[in-house]
Amino acid sequence: MQRQHRLRKKRDFSRVFRGGNSIANRQFVLYIKRNRSSELRLGISVSKKVGNAVTRNRVKRLVKEVVRAWIPSLQPDVDLVLIARNPTANMGYHEIKSSIRHLFQKAGLFHSIPEQE
Repeated sequence: MQRQHRLRKKRDFSRVFRGGNSIANRQFVLYIKRNRSSELRLGISVSKKVGNAVTRNRVKRLVKEVVRAWIPSLQPDVDLVLIARNPTANMGYHEIKSSIRHLFQKAGLFHSIPEQE
């Protein structure tokens, strides 16, 4: 994922947590906050409860890949923080994609629906 589409700083995460709305399903919690820029920015959080470092990094890579493909279809002026819950440790790419798609549709983040695979 490109640098302009990442949330990296603690204060950015805190701003989204404090001022944003949350939506959840069994696998993920999504915090959404409008931003002043014209770029979508995403932060990913995977706790140690999900698994060891290898598992957590795998989940982060899969989430980044799913969202990277959808950036043109998503609203551009939002900050998102996606928190992975424990079931994501055993999920594959297509399961994660389906779960995130469900969450994004529930939040109304798509301005055009991406194609199904």
